[in-house]
Amino acid sequence: MPEHVLATDLDGTLIPLDDSQDNQRDLATLRGAFQSPDRVLVFVTGRHIESVEEAIRTFDLPKPDWIICDVGTTICHVREDATCAVHQPYADYLATIVGEFTAARIRELMTPIEGLTPQEEAKQGRFKISFYAEADQLRQLVPQVEKIIAQQDAPYSVVDSVDPFNGDGLIDLLPRGVSKAHALDWWCERQGHPRQEIVFAGDSGNDYAALVAGYRTIVVANAAQELVDAVHQAHQEEAWADRLFLATAKATSGVLQGCRHFGICP
Repeated sequence: MPEHVLATDLDGTLIPLDDSQDNQRDLATLRGAFQSPDRVLVFVTGRHIESVEEAIRTFDLPKPDWIICDVGTTICHVREDATCAVHQPYADYLATIVGEFTAARIRELMTPIEGLTPQEEAKQGRFKISFYAEADQLRQLVPQVEKIIAQQDAPYSVVDSVDPFNGDGLIDLLPRGVSKAHALDWWCERQGHPRQEIVFAGDSGNDYAALVAGYRTIVVANAAQELVDAVHQAHQEEAWADRLFLATAKATSGVLQGCRHFGICP
């Protein structure tokens, strides 16, 4: 069994920040470290798979072994030639959750709601239904979406956010209970990785569930103080010892700091 596993968010975490030479240098160190056969690299991201592949090329990221994407609704295995294959057992598992409520049916149920615009086809998934909305309308739109879901007893949850890059309002409908953390938990159990083997790195609110799931945890220095405080409190309440590393460096460099702290990288 592999000795070490790094599961990491991409944007704001593994991906270098603009014009950061330290991040670029430390990314090269991580790239070299994860060429070792006793290390496994898992990307855990809200991006869709095409966007992940583009990020790997654009930022020259190390080749992952697995990709958990689409906010936890897709798991892909990365082959030796760097092509990606959807992990069918996970797709079969999600299919048992949604049952007859396919993505097409959910989109149809949402058509009466004014202000929702379906996202591009590439950003949709078999188990992820995504819409754009005006950011200042999210507070009004989300209850309308939730009301329809409740009326239909559809096994979905609603996640809203604001795109940090362009300010777009985003609404995702995911199979009930599914998240980045849920997918990572499922993957670890099926792959036979004890929790003590896993190190998870993140920077933002949608990483919170994984940051407090019991894995060894890296929070990079560009994370919001509110998130840092919440994660620190959760670890204290669980009385976990040496499972939280608060990096003093941002993004990629913070990931490397944490990997060294937990003994993944020399």
